[in-house]
Amino acid sequence: MADVSNFGVKPISCHAFNHDRSQLALSLNDNDVQIYKKSGKKWDLIHTLSEHTLKVTGIDWAPKTNRIVTCGADRNAYVWQLTDGVWVQELVILRINRAATCVKWSPEEDKFAVGSSSRMISICYFESDNNWWVSKHIKKPIRSTIVTLDWHPNNILLAAGCCDYKAYVFSAYIKEINAKPGATVWGKKMNFGNIMQEVVMPCTGWVHGVSFSPSGNRLAMVSHGSIVSVVTGGAELVGLRTEHLPFNDCIWITENSFVAAGHDCNPMLFTVDGGCTKVDFSCKLDQPPKAGGGGRAVSAMNMFKMMDKKGAVETGGKEIDTKHKNAITQLYAYGPNKFSSAGKDGNVIVWDAKSLESSIAGLRIA
Repeated sequence: MADVSNFGVKPISCHAFNHDRSQLALSLNDNDVQIYKKSGKKWDLIHTLSEHTLKVTGIDWAPKTNRIVTCGADRNAYVWQLTDGVWVQELVILRINRAATCVKWSPEEDKFAVGSSSRMISICYFESDNNWWVSKHIKKPIRSTIVTLDWHPNNILLAAGCCDYKAYVFSAYIKEINAKPGATVWGKKMNFGNIMQEVVMPCTGWVHGVSFSPSGNRLAMVSHGSIVSVVTGGAELVGLRTEHLPFNDCIWITENSFVAAGHDCNPMLFTVDGGCTKVDFSCKLDQPPKAGGGGRAVSAMNMFKMMDKKGAVETGGKEIDTKHKNAITQLYAYGPNKFSSAGKDGNVIVWDAKSLESSIAGLRIA
């Protein structure tokens, strides 16, 4: 149901898998990108990418072309190609004057988007004449830092979550490389930078995560106000205020169900009705283990584990009963009904949501 891998006590700020999930790229909250290879149940470090001079803030691994794109607080982004067993970086002209915050390959892998603190999104594509990646900017009406990005399955539309308490759906159509797109529920006018929809969250709070459903007709959003929301193109926003701690990311499992995770250290399943008129909380996917013996020796061990992993002892000496022992920072699509989560505890966990259906009472992933 859940495969836990630990990479030390440092927080994992971002991670990505290759096409067959045999390799994993991650950053331990520093300026390096470490690439691990699966060896049995262990992960062996095989490469370290050290071109960034400040903290790496985003990683994405293209499954078809096997290219890695990274961005960082040093205002740079790099595309990495594996050549003769060595990862070689390619120049990306971002043209931003503040930190890059997130990065995402498009579905066709012919371009990628970089969010930044410069209140703009850089849409980057390869220019073969100069052998580098150039960018076009989406600026209006963004008024704050872009925190998260996600591409529509049609390779044209792009969703962005920002610190201005809003989410946006933009057209990222580039006529030099893209065929003319058809109409979607989000609109017909697809000129580059055209805003298809502006979504105002029901309460003030940074939008930490956005995710298009498999069809691209729905957009899920999570905010620092502990609210999960879903919107369909042209329709009104449907939100659910939860009692949980703030969420950091979200990802769709099926067309009618998505997972949100954050400071509660526990992925949570939410469902949407067919007409997208209501969002319901389904369950926490990480169920606590059954109570068992162990005595004071186990309690002492758990106490020191908390001091090492989280830097604090839980109130009353009670251990966190989830697999993640600190906030979940990112969710990543792993496969059908599967996703991975990375956290501040140094763990990367692969979850099989479908197998949880038979083990959690009342859970139905439809």
